[in-house]
Amino acid sequence: MNHVVDRHYQVPERGLALETLGMTMRFGGFTALNTVSIKVAAGSFHALLGENGAGKSTLVKCIMGFYRPTAGQLMLEGREVEVADPRAAHDLGLGMVYQHFTLVPSLTAAENLVISRADTSQRIDWKRERERLAAFMAEMPFSVPLDRPVGRLSAGEKQKLELLKQLYLGRRFLILDEPTSVLTPAEADELLGMIRAMTQSGALTCLMISHKFREVTAFADEVSVLRRGDYAGGGKVSDLSTADMAAMMIGDKELLRPATRQKMQGEKVLQMTGVSAPDRSGLKRIVIDDLAVKSGEILGIAGISGNGQVELMQILAGERRIVEGDIRVKNRPYRAGRAEQRALNVRYLPEEPLKNACAPTMSVAENMFFRDFDMHDGRRQIFLDKRRMLREAAQRVRDFKVKTASLFAPIAGLSGGNVQRAALSRELSGKVDLLLIANPCFGLDFSAVAEIRARIMAARNAGAAVLLISEDLDEILELSDRIIVMSEGRLVYETAAAKADTAVIGSYMAGHH
Repeated sequence: MNHVVDRHYQVPERGLALETLGMTMRFGGFTALNTVSIKVAAGSFHALLGENGAGKSTLVKCIMGFYRPTAGQLMLEGREVEVADPRAAHDLGLGMVYQHFTLVPSLTAAENLVISRADTSQRIDWKRERERLAAFMAEMPFSVPLDRPVGRLSAGEKQKLELLKQLYLGRRFLILDEPTSVLTPAEADELLGMIRAMTQSGALTCLMISHKFREVTAFADEVSVLRRGDYAGGGKVSDLSTADMAAMMIGDKELLRPATRQKMQGEKVLQMTGVSAPDRSGLKRIVIDDLAVKSGEILGIAGISGNGQVELMQILAGERRIVEGDIRVKNRPYRAGRAEQRALNVRYLPEEPLKNACAPTMSVAENMFFRDFDMHDGRRQIFLDKRRMLREAAQRVRDFKVKTASLFAPIAGLSGGNVQRAALSRELSGKVDLLLIANPCFGLDFSAVAEIRARIMAARNAGAAVLLISEDLDEILELSDRIIVMSEGRLVYETAAAKADTAVIGSYMAGHH
């Protein structure tokens, strides 16, 4: 069916009011969204909360025309509208800024804006377009360097450009999907502050999907919470505490709280000295002059994506060869061979474990048994002991609350949080002296995040040295004993977590050093 929009409809030069009435979306016998009704007032900044699988993405995809709802109505400016596809949504003044950038890196900011218009001709009159852009930018409360290639913009500037693009295209109701996930705290506050100012002026209405209570309480007017496809509650942010919002999100489910941080005085477990390796492009180098992690501490490596954190994890996992330098674990030279990992009790939880630490088509039990399948009581085994594998896998499923239909089910069929639990159950089995983790909670829901972080703290309290690489500064601040900022492939700033200043950390993350 083609998109249908009244040809006489003109998008108002102000924020739009939007309402869903009984919005329902079924996929076969599964109900992803169950009669959800929310009201977003014109000129408001509205937050949408919920765990993974709560229905947030389904709801906004129904609003934007990616899905045709099974039942329910969408009201815009008090009248019912039919949004058959994203183009129809755009024609009505609805736009979306996604979690990941949609810009063309090799083109300038101006070129990205101009080519985004549906009416742009094959031959572009740049003199005229620059005049139009100048007039548009004069009305905006913020700016970006239009003549600079997008690839040379900071993450904050790119996200501003994504927002500018939607405004340039005439959108007056914006859906923001985790808009600050790649920004420093200062960049996040600046971006959300700009959006807040535009909603307060009445020029824009915003619906923001977020997991960050701090941002919701600081910038949003109202909040709606979904839980397992149902509307769980909402109201004015000023009337709700973070505990109220969390309770709506998880219901009567009890969160696993991190154990109290024990005071530890451990010896150095990991030591990196003068280490150098090429980055992914092969054009730059990762340089680690001096890095040490002690037993019973969590060292957090903070930084914006793309500053060498992936390469650091690859070096420690033996996936990236160093050009020079020395890596030692428990004062022994370390090259990350499997025998070394086993002898020195080194464990890994890389980013996106389904891709990087699991065999997706193999079973849950087999994936949980990878570390020990050829060893028992310190001796090598020739044949796979399936009984022991199933027995140990069943115990780990119980201990780590892994939700799976069967131990024989492919691990790829599990949710992200359960894949993470399964991989962590394998890595934390037995004695752990060094735990290397990258973005352990990325994309996970509220309760899964709480449980994974509690497990990491428990390993630290048991004496493990933990190197935590994360782009989530809140996670770094919550878990770490010490914090080091990584920027442009180098370690540029260190502080004790107890004395951490987020403004200073954010400045170093942004490259101001």
